[in-house]
Amino acid sequence: MFADTAKITVKSGKGGDGHVSFRREKYVPDGGPNGGDGGRGGDVVILPDENMNTLIDYRHKRKFSATPGEEGGKNRKHGADGEDLILKVPKGTLIREASTGKIIHDLGDSDEPYILLKGGRGGKGNQHYATSTMQAPKYAQPGGPAKELEIILELKTIADVGLIGFPNVGKSTFLASVTNAKPKIANYHFTTIDPNLGVVDLEDSGFVIADIPGLIEGAAEGVGLGHEFLKHIERCRILIHLVDAASTEGRDPAEDIKAINQELEKYNDLLIGKKQVIAANKMDLIFDDAEKDEILDRLRQLDDQVKVFPISAATGSGVKELLHYVNDMLQKMENDVTVFESEFDVEDYYSNEPEPFTVEKIDDETYSVEGPRIERMLGYTNLESEKGFLFFQNFMREQGILDALKTKGISEGDTVRVYGHEFDYYED
Repeated sequence: MFADTAKITVKSGKGGDGHVSFRREKYVPDGGPNGGDGGRGGDVVILPDENMNTLIDYRHKRKFSATPGEEGGKNRKHGADGEDLILKVPKGTLIREASTGKIIHDLGDSDEPYILLKGGRGGKGNQHYATSTMQAPKYAQPGGPAKELEIILELKTIADVGLIGFPNVGKSTFLASVTNAKPKIANYHFTTIDPNLGVVDLEDSGFVIADIPGLIEGAAEGVGLGHEFLKHIERCRILIHLVDAASTEGRDPAEDIKAINQELEKYNDLLIGKKQVIAANKMDLIFDDAEKDEILDRLRQLDDQVKVFPISAATGSGVKELLHYVNDMLQKMENDVTVFESEFDVEDYYSNEPEPFTVEKIDDETYSVEGPRIERMLGYTNLESEKGFLFFQNFMREQGILDALKTKGISEGDTVRVYGHEFDYYED
């Protein structure tokens, strides 16, 4: 089965924690800090692969994780980095954030790998936190947290030309006759359940054409398989609108064109602005020349800017002229693949990482708090002012320091020491 969407959960690797250790050598009883840094966690990388054309690999396995970085060691030993997780997908895959549906990134026609989630940075060992006032820091930086995200992978077929029309108008027969594609052909609605791709080879050039499965009225609202197939049209530069000119199923070809165009506009008004060519198929089944002229005239009156070609996919009549006309149109157009703008910034979503700190219980009523960001903050905060003190309280709460004090068992009235400052602890 063709798989063009998949919902999966991906997780980058946690960064390895920085290490806390001190030089301990003979004749050096009070050596300085020498804790090493932790390794970087593995990234989650999305890699376009031109040899893939479905997302079937992600239908049965739903959770994927990169490996974490290793903790740093003593004697300044650096922890090993985690391995990246590389997920291969077809070109044209769109990555969405699952809960909002917002676009994270569109791979388009790119061959370049895309880093979806960065692994947690390795934590700094305590060797980095020695200062003139704190020569033996007992804290190291924890590794950056792993980042986890539920995403939707959505394949939007990349083709120069999209072949559209109602079921059973002859699209699969047409595709098989002009390309090396081998679509299944049978006489029932939604004959084609996969967007078949084929390459049209002409004397001096060619193009890629996609047979978009038969659309029906209501497709824009999701009737049938409408949504699943309409999205494949979005990247096409030209649409060949195939109709059953002989009305073998009793439908009016002009009304068919109007109905399909309405569905395109409802789904995305940009689709109706795409260049179109009308291919009036099954002309070999109309034996009255006057009837042929009447049908072609009606089709031309729909839009005098749209060229109408009488063809027969079964016999090949008129097909070569149609293909050369479409190829000429493509040569005059910019060769740009439609790429959808990003709407969701993953880095911004995960931007708030706390810095390390330690909370120690000195005695039954006294606690000590230390940490590099706390020390920096005290250097520019006026604790004598009400505004400055409120800023300090909020900082302690936001960094999780108050929660850590509660975990240690602090009670109202106990003393908190922070770099030469002492505060009485009271609940809000």
